This record gives sequence, structure tokens and C-alpha cells, in this order.
Amino acid sequence: MKKTVLFLDDEARILEGLQRMLRHMRKDWDMVFEDNPHKALQLLSTRPVDVVVSDVRMPAMDGVTFLGQVKDRFPGVARIILSGHADESLTLRSVKIAHQYLAKPCEAEALKATVARACAVCDLLNNNALQAAVAGMDTLPSLPTLYSQIMTELQSPDASVQRIGEIVASDPAMTAKILQVVNSAFFGLRRRVSDPAQAVNFLGLDTIRSLVLAIGIFSQFNAFQVKTFSIERLWGHCIETADLARTIARCETETKQLVEDAFLAGLLHDTGKLVLVANAPDLYRQALEAAESGVLPLWQAEQQVFGASHAEVGAYLMGLWGLPDQIVAAIAFHHQPAHFAGEDFHALTAVHGADALLAEAAQGHDGPPSVRIDPDYLARLKLTDHLDGWRVQCRGALEGSQ
Repeated sequence: MKKTVLFLDDEARILEGLQRMLRHMRKDWDMVFEDNPHKALQLLSTRPVDVVVSDVRMPAMDGVTFLGQVKDRFPGVARIILSGHADESLTLRSVKIAHQYLAKPCEAEALKATVARACAVCDLLNNNALQAAVAGMDTLPSLPTLYSQIMTELQSPDASVQRIGEIVASDPAMTAKILQVVNSAFFGLRRRVSDPAQAVNFLGLDTIRSLVLAIGIFSQFNAFQVKTFSIERLWGHCIETADLARTIARCETETKQLVEDAFLAGLLHDTGKLVLVANAPDLYRQALEAAESGVLPLWQAEQQVFGASHAEVGAYLMGLWGLPDQIVAAIAFHHQPAHFAGEDFHALTAVHGADALLAEAAQGHDGPPSVRIDPDYLARLKLTDHLDGWRVQCRGALEGSQ
């Protein structure tokens, strides 16, 4: 089914250029070109639209205000903003509104790739209500202790970029948001940044202060939403999974980017749990109770309750935020790797293995493992005989961290 994409710019010549540039995409997308934000909002109220691409500077209504209304009234729509470097203040304001950012002038291939990825992400979730709830999120809640630490550090006259980077790197929610911002086309980096501490160093203290203190890109988790849900335990598991995924990746490759991707994917692989508990705490409590009864693993209980598991939900949000396909795929398929079409070692392989080996290590005191290695997937990748080596290396990594 074709996706519908709305392009908004007040300059007729820009819209004409977009139409010429994207003419060959008509077989894939239904495209609408509008020069007035008020008319664009009217159009959104009369027909379904999957992706909106808006200029930031327009006289009738700036792009941040327009996309803010789109977010409030049509939260399931993917929101992309086009901004020039002269619009830095407006662009920073858009961080909590837009899912992705493109710098003007924008190359044709970059625009097509960004819109295509946003369209593809829409297919990860089939539940419209859940899709709207997830797409409407502008932050992921952080550990209260780390949130307090970063707010204190940023308000200190002796604030340290290094210390801020360490705090961000300790929290998957902060990591995801910072990487969304730093890898946007607005900053014009020549290579992708996967290290949150490096991302903080690149953005600098003034920009981080603006993003966190003035714009509020981080938020604090409300522990009273689901009393049986522990964000501390969740983030501890994510950090352990990231460490083991990196260990497994180092067993298989010397490619630095793949090792970094394995670590980042492990760090973010369960962010969908936080999305679900933040949006639907009562329903998530039902999924937790079903999983605790031992009848189903949690991800299958989530599918029964929500129609999707935390894997698809987390992948959907990270995909909207523009994280790389490698990371999104690892998050989406970490419980069902056989559904992924790849035939080579991948960040997904490392995360799936790390998650299962962590569950296996806990078996002695927590009952049967809640996650198991998929033997058919490993056989397809010709990695079955590598598993024992991963197990030994991961056991050593776990012992070394204690």
C-alpha cells in the first residue's frame, strides 16, 4: 500500500523543485505539495498522511509551530523538518517536536532516503492507537538518580562535558535522544556518532544546556506508574546486554563500527518496555502479571495485550528518531531473529546472543531462561559452533564486572 507524504514550504520554487526531484517516486508514494501551513492542517484532518516534511521558516506559521500542531492533533504522523544553519534557535526548539531534521539545501538522495526510512518504519506497528502514542513521545523517561545528577551538573558553574557524557552514557533514554540530535543532518557530521559521550563532547556545553534546561529533552521516570516495574532493573539489564553484545561482536569481527553498533543496540534493545509502561501502565501491568505466572515470556504476553511486543515498539520509536537501520533491526528482531533476512553476522546476532546468555546465566536462581538462543538462526548464519566460545567469553565478562 502506498504511503502518503505531505511536503510544506511557502516558496513555490522550492515546491516545484521537490516535485521535479521526486517525480520518479510517484509509484511508491502519494505526494501532496502545500504552500500554506493552515491549508496543510486542513488537509491532514481530511485524509490519512504518513509523513510530513516541513520547512522551518514560513511567514504564516513557522515549521516548529506547525509540526507542534501536527504532533498534538495527528500524533501518528512522522514529522521531518527542513532547516538552514541560520535557523539554529528554531531547529533546537524543534528537537522535542520533529522526529528527524534535514539541513537546507538538502540533497535529493538524503531527502529520499529519510522519507523512505520513515515510511518503512510505519510498517513496524499495525496498531494505530499504539503507533500514535509512540510517535507522540518526544522523550524517554530516565532513571531519577541520573536525571537528578545531570540537572545538577548542568546548573553547576563548574559543569564538565566529560562528566555529562558519563551520565548520558549510563542511561539508555538519554543516549537515544542525544544520538538522535547529534546525527541529524543539521550538524553536518561526516560520520555517524555511536558513542554518547563523544556526542556530548561534539555538541558542547552550551548546546547541551539549551537542550536539557531550556527545551527539556530529558524527563524523569515516574516510579508509581507500575510498582512491579523497576526501571533500575531494566537499565541494569540493558547495560549488561550491551557489554555482552560487544563481547560477542569482538569474537566475530574486527570492524569497529559493527562492534559499536552491537553495544548501542544492546543498550537500547528494551527501550520499548519503557515506552509501553509510560503510555499504558495498567495494560502493561497485565502483561507483567501474565509473564510472572510463567505461562508466557514477557514479549509474548505484550503481544497478547498490545498486539505488539516491546521489540517492535522500541524499533518503531528509534526508527522514527533516525537511528541507523542496523540498530533498528537489532531492536525489532532480538526475540525473533529468524524473521530478519540477513545472512551475515549482524548487531542483531550479538544482541540476541547476549540477551539469551544473560538469561541462561540467571537460570540457577531465577528459574528457566526467559529468552533462548534460536538454533535455526545460528545455523543459517553458520555460527552454531561459535556459541560455546561466546559463552566462555561472556562468562568471563560477567565475572569481571562483578
